[in-house]
Amino acid sequence: MALPFIKDKTTSSVAELRRPGESTHIIEVDNVTRTYTSENIKVEALRGVSLDVTAGETVAIMGQSGCGKTTLLNCVSGLDRVDGGAVRIEGTDLASMNDKQRTSYRANNMGFIFQTYNLLPVLSAVENVELPLVVSGVGSGEARERAIAALERVGIADRAKNMPSQLSGGQRQRVTIARALVNQPAIVWADEPTGALDSRTADDIMNLIETLNREQGQTFVIVTHDIGVGKRCQRLIHMSDGLIVGEERN
Repeated sequence: MALPFIKDKTTSSVAELRRPGESTHIIEVDNVTRTYTSENIKVEALRGVSLDVTAGETVAIMGQSGCGKTTLLNCVSGLDRVDGGAVRIEGTDLASMNDKQRTSYRANNMGFIFQTYNLLPVLSAVENVELPLVVSGVGSGEARERAIAALERVGIADRAKNMPSQLSGGQRQRVTIARALVNQPAIVWADEPTGALDSRTADDIMNLIETLNREQGQTFVIVTHDIGVGKRCQRLIHMSDGLIVGEERN
């Protein structure tokens, strides 16, 4: 169930593969709600959120802790379910898939970047990057080739054999970005990608994300507390109390 404009290594623009008249909205969120219950207390994390994201766009989601921005990212990416409303990725309703189908869909069409890196400490940089490919059934030779290419793309191929403990925070985040890109996803989700980094390294990571977006045409949806990060995205969404309360274009 690949998206119709997944880029290969020779494609220069997402738009080149889109058919005339097709919607440019790669993400459509329609009145989504999500409620959690803990010790008989209900928390309305999302209270009717609607949002469209255009293919190739960079979007930042900002708001105070607990406003629902990470819940929104998890629900829209299929990591969490929704209680009401609908999430469509290039016209496909995530609710129409079972758990196995959603997992496969994410593996083939999405990439994830986390503040805590989520690198396996017992694997080298290149082994961490190739892991999603190996899990998806890609042969070891091809997986290694693609992992090295992804590390080259983020400027850290010379550290391919290093363990995570031998890398700086910025280098670890580059490995995480390489892992997110190795399957050439249409969408990259990032939850506080610069949150654990100093300002200079954070600036380097955002430079990298902007370059990848410009050259690869991938859609980036970024949850962040950092207004500097938000201002560097093409669109900035503001959330409060489980609702979108405003947006601006940069």
